Amino acid sequence: AEQVKKQHALNKLTARERIDLLFDPGTFVETGMHVKHHCHYFGLDKIDIPADGVVTGYGKVNGRTVCFYAQDFTSRGGSLGEMHAWKIAKTMDLAAKMRVPMIGMLDTGGARIQEGISALDGYGQIWVTAKIIWVRR
Repeated sequence: AEQVKKQHALNKLTARERIDLLFDPGTFVETGMHVKHHCHYFGLDKIDIPADGVVTGYGKVNGRTVCFYAQDFTSRGGSLGEMHAWKIAKTMDLAAKMRVPMIGMLDTGGARIQEGISALDGYGQIWVTAKIIWVRR
């Protein structure tokens, strides 16, 4: 609740508020909401990061199906870790298989540095997935 207040004080919406505004009412289906990070370093094993800091799913925008992700700054600054990146890459794969547009809303402080090279590798995973999709089209 405190993080949401901070977000609103900056005149920014939360990821879920953005979803409510973007998608046709009642059409957004969240995927990967129970995905958790695997990091045990720097006390992260004691910290719950809801949806690992990124909301993923699909739904309809103006009647058209799209896949979607929104990094959630209210959840550890929307920092990208290994599983956060995995969720984005899986959503990109889903968009390619469904042959629908992919929408991403970025609101992040960057890599989740506590995860070290695994977090940085996450960026690579996203870009490799994008490249594979590009080549397949």
